Amino acid sequence: MAEAHQAVAFQFTITPEGIDLQLSHEALRQVYLSGLRSWKKRVVRLKNNVITGVYPASPSSWLFVVIAILATMYTRSDPSMGLIAKIQEHLPASGSLSVQCQTVVSAVVFSTMLWLSLIFTMKLCLKQLLSYHGWMFEQRGNVSNTTKVWMMLVRIFSGRQPLLYSYQGSLPNLPVPAVKDTIKRYLESIRPLKSDSEFERVNTLAKEFEVSLGNRLQWYLKLKSMWASNYVSDWWEEYIYLRGRGPIMVNSNYYGMDFMHAIPTPIQAARAGNILHAVLMYRRKLNKEEIKPSRIPGTFIPLCSAQCERIFNTTRIPGEETDTVVHLKDSEYVAVYHRGRYFRLWLYQAGRMLSPREIEYQIQRILDDQSTPAPGEEKLGAFTAGDRLPWAQARKEFFSSGVNKRSLDCIEKAAFFVTLEHEELNKNGDDPDVTLDHYAKSLLHGKCYDRWFDKSFSVVIYKNGKNGLNAEHSWADAPVVSRMWEYVLATDCFHLGYNEEGHCKGDVNPSLPRPQRLTWDIPSQCQERLAQSLSVAQVLADDIDFHVFAFRDFGKGSIKKAKMSPDGFIQLALQLAFYRDRGMFCLTYEASMTRLFREGRTETVRSCTSESCEFLRAFESGEDVEVCRRFCQSASEKHQQLYRLAMTGAGIDRHLFCLYVVSKYLGIESPFLKEVFSEPWRLSTSQTPVQHLEMFDFVNYPEYLICGGGFGPVADDGYGVSYSLIGEDIITFHVSSKHSCPQTDSHKFGKQIRKALGDLLQLMTNNQKEASRSEQNHSPKPQSKKEL
Repeated sequence: MAEAHQAVAFQFTITPEGIDLQLSHEALRQVYLSGLRSWKKRVVRLKNNVITGVYPASPSSWLFVVIAILATMYTRSDPSMGLIAKIQEHLPASGSLSVQCQTVVSAVVFSTMLWLSLIFTMKLCLKQLLSYHGWMFEQRGNVSNTTKVWMMLVRIFSGRQPLLYSYQGSLPNLPVPAVKDTIKRYLESIRPLKSDSEFERVNTLAKEFEVSLGNRLQWYLKLKSMWASNYVSDWWEEYIYLRGRGPIMVNSNYYGMDFMHAIPTPIQAARAGNILHAVLMYRRKLNKEEIKPSRIPGTFIPLCSAQCERIFNTTRIPGEETDTVVHLKDSEYVAVYHRGRYFRLWLYQAGRMLSPREIEYQIQRILDDQSTPAPGEEKLGAFTAGDRLPWAQARKEFFSSGVNKRSLDCIEKAAFFVTLEHEELNKNGDDPDVTLDHYAKSLLHGKCYDRWFDKSFSVVIYKNGKNGLNAEHSWADAPVVSRMWEYVLATDCFHLGYNEEGHCKGDVNPSLPRPQRLTWDIPSQCQERLAQSLSVAQVLADDIDFHVFAFRDFGKGSIKKAKMSPDGFIQLALQLAFYRDRGMFCLTYEASMTRLFREGRTETVRSCTSESCEFLRAFESGEDVEVCRRFCQSASEKHQQLYRLAMTGAGIDRHLFCLYVVSKYLGIESPFLKEVFSEPWRLSTSQTPVQHLEMFDFVNYPEYLICGGGFGPVADDGYGVSYSLIGEDIITFHVSSKHSCPQTDSHKFGKQIRKALGDLLQLMTNNQKEASRSEQNHSPKPQSKKEL
């Protein structure tokens, strides 16, 4: 009870002599310091808003303009061409000021107006410059004079030392493509997947849509694009993510892994101490906007950072028709789950961030807690793993008041969620391939009740120090979370470190209040619904088949030597692997980004093209090597072209999606749009780029290999494939499918990917020795579903 008393600033007792008032000076001090931290954050936020608002100029440039105008007036010149005199005539307090003071005040007002006009002009110029994307379509090493001039102007107007959100006001809006162009590209994308008669039928529907309903729907989109910052993003978040009534576990959420093999410390509490402290360090840099704006790799072209705003203090709230994403400005604690109990762990004391050693001490207190879960508490998280409607109804009925509401608020208002697992991963002697597969499944769905899938992200710490995270998808895309996670892993191992015993460095303050155990009163009716949600989630989780592996035979370095785009090369390998696995071509989804535009998120690259299919037929039928190389190069160039179009706002699927949404608002059925959105994505792929490569040294510390993350399959009879290009020599793959489909097997498909990569490199290079290594048998042998 001592800790509870410390949280109260004063107490009073009514006695016969009167009221006995007892003040707790320590509690008042804690309140004062916490308030001081809050005010400091507000001041920093205000300062950053000013700096970002005037960017690419700086606040100090205002003083320069004022001095320049006053100096010019001192020489008896009038740079304002009479405007200063006009301002002086209309000064509200001109009677109480001397003539000289009136002149100075008028000059300052004019200087401020001039300064603001210059800022507006610079922002407008930078916005127009960033709207130019011709540079992206030029061959490397063959840059046009237009692009050279453009690059020089962008550097001039970009300013110096930008904050995280400095470019937001200068990013262009996402353009709305012409209906005719989108339909043309759509028909081109489905041509290799349709028979002549099927294609003719779809072509007729498309032409009818183009000349009739398409233009009407397009008018609404153009109107929205003039009003909104982005005509896609809000509808994409709402209709693709928040309105979905099925489970978000597996179907929407994704995961990020720890180092593939290295575990910096085997002590669970110590690893948690460093990881949580590193996450808080990232949040502090984020709040101060000290993180550099994201850019296209190898360039100075900025990307939109709007998604960073909701990394922390964010929760998805279930609703009966649609969910909502709730974001708080700040939260000083995390919610922790361990052995069926929920705790609130404060990460700040007296306005000060706890040190890694102090967090370790607090985590150990939770691990040592021997209390038992309340009835229904242990599996409460299953509500967030099952269907959304039962969770929304149960939340409204059982968690809208009393102790349950207070405890649920603690979870939903936490900075993020933490799970302390009581199982180990990567034990000595374990098969590394099997361990990685189990690791992926554990991060993606766990036991279906030991993650809070509604939180923006959940950190998972295993008993032997291994960790990872699970992220909710609606508020942001994987590269935003990946950037944070890379920083956290690098900071944990290479900056914070551990002592010789494996504990966090630093001292412990033993007077820290204990983590607070959350209390629940869950009635039997609620527990019955909880069991139903768990049953739905368990069936989904048990059906997931995962295979994770690191391809070490070669990496992007060798692919570049073959004069191919690494991403295009891998996409062709995936097409070849699927063709060999299923004997057919399929509609393929590759996630691209539209963050060159304000509030941009993703666009689809339809990687299965006529060129790729022509190459695969030629290659598999044993055509001449030179013919196959020419087809392969053509397919790679086509893929690069599609990727560039997607990045520059000329993609296919987001435009068609928004046209479909408008048609639903108008209550109009479109046979063409219905046809478009009935096609399954049997191969869903995504590259997770490494964004903090400079923080890692894979040459001297190869055991600290980061291996990205993955997601569940999109189609019941298809594959989900996530891959990362690590350094110059390694590619990691995360392959998912469903056991219930007899045509899919993640391990078998992983073996096909390995072979396809080697075959492609052997085709495109004369170095038989380098490519032949991938033909060798891989040990251990991948297991089939029946063996599992």
